[in-house]
Amino acid sequence: MERIYLDHNATTPVDPLVVDAMLPYLTTEFGNPSAITHEGRRARLALDRARRQVADFIGGDPAEVVFTSGGTEADNQALLGAVAATGRNRVITSAIEHQAILTPCEQLERDGLTVTRLGVDGHGQVDPDEAIAALGDDVALVSVMLANNDVGTLQPVEAIAAAALDRGVLSHTDAIQAVGKLPVDVNELGVDLLSLSGHKFHGPKGVGALWIRGGTPITPLLRGGSHESRRRAGTENVAGIVGLGRACELARERLDEDVARIRGLRDRLESAIRARVEGGEFNGHPDQRLPNVVNVSFPGVDAELALMNLDVLGVTVSSGSACSSGSPEPSHVLLAMGRDRERAEGAIRMSLGRDNSEDEIDRTVDALHEVLERLREMG
Repeated sequence: MERIYLDHNATTPVDPLVVDAMLPYLTTEFGNPSAITHEGRRARLALDRARRQVADFIGGDPAEVVFTSGGTEADNQALLGAVAATGRNRVITSAIEHQAILTPCEQLERDGLTVTRLGVDGHGQVDPDEAIAALGDDVALVSVMLANNDVGTLQPVEAIAAAALDRGVLSHTDAIQAVGKLPVDVNELGVDLLSLSGHKFHGPKGVGALWIRGGTPITPLLRGGSHESRRRAGTENVAGIVGLGRACELARERLDEDVARIRGLRDRLESAIRARVEGGEFNGHPDQRLPNVVNVSFPGVDAELALMNLDVLGVTVSSGSACSSGSPEPSHVLLAMGRDRERAEGAIRMSLGRDNSEDEIDRTVDALHEVLERLREMG
């Protein structure tokens, strides 16, 4: 029987049409886009097309798109670049951000800057009033993610960005889990900077983008040549960028249909767990969340052991963020939400994607029931 993959928040399979778009740039179309030769001009045209595809997907201007090596670099560039450009000494973020934001914030603190970390409620949501109250003329940047990777909860980014604009503070959102899963428009959000990553919506790994609103002060993270309009040095990953652009184009065409179908599968999965699997406690906002995520705790069950048993049965799920795998600590997101350690350690995340089916959902619940019964019998 074929495996069931329910870990799309970690990464997604690359769409075959994306692979087709990339192949020429891994073989015959090998030019350096900075060269003025025939081959270089063809590579530059490919970058320009991809830049338009990314911009069209998020409602920006192509000139505002800077290609990066992925979401981590985009987040680091936004955070550290804003601090360097503004010269201000405080950053506001939330306690549930991805480590691509939290870790550089720790470095900023070691360098003598102040980081204000906003708490979240029991659903994992920031209070916009608390964020607005924290704004001041010493703040370089407020960075709050659009959708959380562990529990899927959506954040009030639009309200925070509007208040930041009024106070002359730059705003950034890590939209890496939201782009490709929900409609995302930079002008509706009102942010100055937005990060995205290709492998979260059926594009290749190792490529992402930072959207920078025109006129936003930003200091480059990578120094060297004049690539990306002097905003990010280094020869561009042409094949990866072409793949990112094509993934954006495909996601734009399919988004409404995908969201509706995946949300239906998610609801089917959640309802079946409630009916058939004893002791589940769901984490995240009941309504304001990604359409593809179910995060459920089984207190007293070791989630890592459960997912390994599910893996043997052919079902791939997660016990939390893939970037935290191997850490002995439970999800910092669940702890910030007020979950006790036992509930956090028993949390399983199932994140659905474009290719999942109702049959796979039903088989997943069968496998989950079997595994949990076995683990509970073992004590």
